[in-house]
Amino acid sequence: MNPINTFVIRRSLVVPMGLVIALTISLLVVCIVQGQPTAKLIILACLILPQVVLFTECAFRRLVIDQHGITAFRLFRQRVVRFADVTSLETVQVRSRVFMTIAAGDDDFLIISNAYGDFPTLVEGLVAVVPEGTVTEETQQLVKKPPIRQADIFTAWFAVMALVYVLLAQFKA
Repeated sequence: MNPINTFVIRRSLVVPMGLVIALTISLLVVCIVQGQPTAKLIILACLILPQVVLFTECAFRRLVIDQHGITAFRLFRQRVVRFADVTSLETVQVRSRVFMTIAAGDDDFLIISNAYGDFPTLVEGLVAVVPEGTVTEETQQLVKKPPIRQADIFTAWFAVMALVYVLLAQFKA
């Protein structure tokens, strides 16, 4: 593994999330201009806030792996796990969704999903640098063929298309 590697949430997931926000705001503006009922406006306004929070969290989330440990950067916080302190590297897989847990002692852990870009390299790199004997059998099998999850991307693009359809229907109304 290179001295420092950075992994971010796949942009193919983040981009449609941003488009959903833009389209929802556009729909809200169109509804305001058309004088739509207040309840509709409130619902749209309430939908925007969680979308923005989720988008911001995904857009700024990243993992930085160096020779000493892994640092997870999230919005307004970060967590560092030193490789020398790692007690286990475990994997849970549900269909094509993977969650890896890096534990260092009883209270220090980090959960990583396969939403990160270049997930196979991430898994291989972690398995190569954590102490021997800490990697579970499931994780070793994951190195051989890590699944790439595409369903989230499909769902996000479906939401974009649905909002485009709703916007077009709103103009016809």
